[in-house]
Amino acid sequence: MPLNETIAKVTQRIEERSRPTREVYLDRMRQAADEGPRRAHLSCGNQAHAYAAMGEDKDSLAGDRAPNLGIITAYNDMLSAHQPFERFPDIIRAAARETGGTAQVAGGVPAMCDGVTQGQVGMELSLFSRDVIALATGVALSHNTYDAAVYLGVCDKIVPGLVIAAATFGYIPGIFLPAGPMTSGLPNDEKAKVRQKFAAGEVGRDELMKAEMQSYHGPGTCTFYGTANSNQMLMEFMGLHLPGASFINPNTPLRDALTVAGAQRALEITNLGNDYRPVCDVLDAKAFVNGMVGLMATGGSTNLVLHLPAMARAAGIQLELEDFHDISTAVPLMAKVYPNGLADVNHFHAAGGLAYMIGDLVDHGLLHDDVSTVAGDGLRRYAQEPKLDGDRVVWVDGPGESQNDKILRPAADPFQPTGGLRQLYGNLGHGMMKTSAVEKERHIIEAPARVFKDQQEVKDAFKAGEFTSDTVIVVRFQGPSANGMPELHSLTPTLAVLQDRGLKVALVTDGRMSGASGKVPSAIHVSPEAANGGPLARVQDGDVIRVDAVSGAIECLAPDFDKREPVKEDLQGNGHGVGRELFAAFRSNVGLASNGAAVVV
Repeated sequence: MPLNETIAKVTQRIEERSRPTREVYLDRMRQAADEGPRRAHLSCGNQAHAYAAMGEDKDSLAGDRAPNLGIITAYNDMLSAHQPFERFPDIIRAAARETGGTAQVAGGVPAMCDGVTQGQVGMELSLFSRDVIALATGVALSHNTYDAAVYLGVCDKIVPGLVIAAATFGYIPGIFLPAGPMTSGLPNDEKAKVRQKFAAGEVGRDELMKAEMQSYHGPGTCTFYGTANSNQMLMEFMGLHLPGASFINPNTPLRDALTVAGAQRALEITNLGNDYRPVCDVLDAKAFVNGMVGLMATGGSTNLVLHLPAMARAAGIQLELEDFHDISTAVPLMAKVYPNGLADVNHFHAAGGLAYMIGDLVDHGLLHDDVSTVAGDGLRRYAQEPKLDGDRVVWVDGPGESQNDKILRPAADPFQPTGGLRQLYGNLGHGMMKTSAVEKERHIIEAPARVFKDQQEVKDAFKAGEFTSDTVIVVRFQGPSANGMPELHSLTPTLAVLQDRGLKVALVTDGRMSGASGKVPSAIHVSPEAANGGPLARVQDGDVIRVDAVSGAIECLAPDFDKREPVKEDLQGNGHGVGRELFAAFRSNVGLASNGAAVVV
């Protein structure tokens, strides 16, 4: 089937918009690649320092004949999704030696868990950690001793930060090696019900803790379809994973075999061989369009609307919110995974997963097949799935049809005809809404505003019984310049309780919501933010606000709204405590949320 007209149009628009920056970027990458293997330019003293601790690998490294693989790891054992990475460097080093190459841990990057910091002060560092990760990766790769890199990262800001760095070092190949999701525990919808009961005072903290521990119970990514698992989808759709790598559980023979295969493939595609595949060639406009298609087809996290423009800019590609919106109009929602359904990612994978989805989308002309990937030419390779043959991976054709149509449907018979994200415009600014999990009767909310400066004020008002009628809750001074743009996910149980009581409620904020949020209509990432004098700073209690996901409008209907002066808030308290002192330069220099809220790109 020919390429869908909207997909083709958006791709052409992105390519034309990006031509000046993309050409400069590629010229720099080609010049760096033409200089040859990085180690060739190091002095004998430089090299001796780099190889001093490498034991049996010293001769191979100094001989300059075998490729050397740099390992960038986000390992820590606080973050369940990253705990399995503890074993990966040994597996990768052994795999490299088996094929005549070498591997070194080039450096580590921070990896914070948003689940730990939700509703806490530490969440104000979360978004900025993406830029820190990019910087830390840059430091690690600056030693200039690597012919390719493997990137060990999974969760919310980690993968985007690693992609920004991989694009910056785009003249060397790079493969992303995930750790996989934890096995299924307490179903996510049952956990959510306990959270709502706790918010309503119907159960105690002991019941809440029991439910949380039964849900988050072992190594691996949380099983709901939030930002972490959206990242894994993205890496397959954009050709930076090996096919089918995303959702294999940790510490299994197949996961280990995929790690071996990824390391060895990275060594095969260096500038020293005959199949050179630098990251700069993989991350072109078509790859980013494919990523956006995957986001819509799966009902993925709104956080990727922040991350993808920043990732793209590192590769000389310019994305705008209109690109997400237009792609969403053309791409059907094919998956129902919590919070957009009852299934978790393990169920999704068993139903056919990404292999089925990619094959079907290619067949329907909704993906670019003519792309370069780390696995080879053509995205159709990702319609295959990995299997074990002894202790080695082989790839076989994935399922030709869904194995469970309550979880995964074909593009010709989707859950809904358009994707799960909606662009919003109006006199309140420019924002986004994740609509895939919001019931259609809640796509338009018009009600008086209650204005709050943080999420704790909302919770206090709820506990005081102040929400007794339809309300649009405005939480402002939550943008990147104000306090780092924390997720407001801890509001989800409170808002869900109000909704279950029969009230029509919506959230409007210049902050973020978690990738696990979605049942309450939420206009998020509203830009310009209140701290910069944006329109949210002019909203007053009682103003009638219209949040309209059908027409794409966020409007304050007060007749004098445009004439008001924006209120100012004392934000000095956001500048200290739990490391916030260290991020003053980030808050002062961060870009608009509509452009990715980035500092380093």
